[in-house]
Amino acid sequence: MVLSRGDDYPIHQTPEPIAYSGTDRNFYDRYFFNGYAPDGSGFFALAFGIYPQLDIVDAHFSFIRGDTQHCVHASAEMGMERMALSCGPISIEIVEPLHALKVKVEETEGIAAEFTFTGRAFPIEEPRFTHRLGPRAFMDCTRMTQNGHLTGWISLDGERHSLAQGTAGTRDRSWGIRPIGASDPQPIPGHQLPGFFWQWTPINFDDGSLFFHVNNDEHGEAWNTRAAWAPDGADARDINEGVGSMRTRLAPDTRWPSGGTLSLALKGAPEQVTFEPLGRFQMRGIGYTHPEWGHGLHHGPLRVSREDIDLATLDPLKPENIHVQIPIRVTGSDGRSGIGIFEQLIMGRFAPLGLTEMLDGAS
Repeated sequence: MVLSRGDDYPIHQTPEPIAYSGTDRNFYDRYFFNGYAPDGSGFFALAFGIYPQLDIVDAHFSFIRGDTQHCVHASAEMGMERMALSCGPISIEIVEPLHALKVKVEETEGIAAEFTFTGRAFPIEEPRFTHRLGPRAFMDCTRMTQNGHLTGWISLDGERHSLAQGTAGTRDRSWGIRPIGASDPQPIPGHQLPGFFWQWTPINFDDGSLFFHVNNDEHGEAWNTRAAWAPDGADARDINEGVGSMRTRLAPDTRWPSGGTLSLALKGAPEQVTFEPLGRFQMRGIGYTHPEWGHGLHHGPLRVSREDIDLATLDPLKPENIHVQIPIRVTGSDGRSGIGIFEQLIMGRFAPLGLTEMLDGAS
């Protein structure tokens, strides 16, 4: 384990933890949070990204009320100051590294929020993600992930709602290389991006946290995966690591998960868990695959804007809509129950689910 207190600050130079340094045009350093009530309602999420080589910082806050996903997007020129942890109305305070963080969203076009995240156990360190297209690094990053409890409030058009008692969620910190900002105008000859398949399922049980993720190629072969169990209060030595295998269902004519079953070989966790969807959150609301507010794009010295997304009427197969987080109820084979999220992004072909085109839906 090589995480340290410094790894909760956006000062990384490579996909390695802070002990190592270096850089790349596509280097990024990001915070992510989500939260939801014990019944899966009231879902919200935030992303905050720093792009040192582009000298840009951006931040996004988004939450669901009824059938609408409300968003605040902000982007600013960073001025080479990586430690400010603010972008327009959105700011992050590190209360206790690797344990507690506070987020504020100052009132912007009718949206405001403030919440504190407190970790349930020491964060897990996921295996380093390294994926190349010929000689170029398409992905090369490290991420730590942590489940926790959240307290605070969200206000929409003057109506403030406190977060429900027992609100749970996940936060992560990732840093390294991903495609950011404007697209590279010169691809590598003979090395186009193949199919990309991603699943991420952090789960909150009463007595601990279950984590599973997988990156598969278009044939269904995993190139990065791990399962982990973190009992409440665990330090790094108490976290158990193992393997998992997911069987996924897709909603017809979409690339969104409609449920799944995860089989595990992991001390402390059920041997099998099933997922029941409770809603849908579009990741474009916090910048992912957003055609205008994608991560690392330049919008001038400072730009802030509100966006409202009608979840019932959007086209599920538009590129900006295929990346989702699904709040889920979880049932274990040992009778335990939990709640969490099922994140999924499928781009291009994926043979195990019968996807043969860039953006075809499930039959």
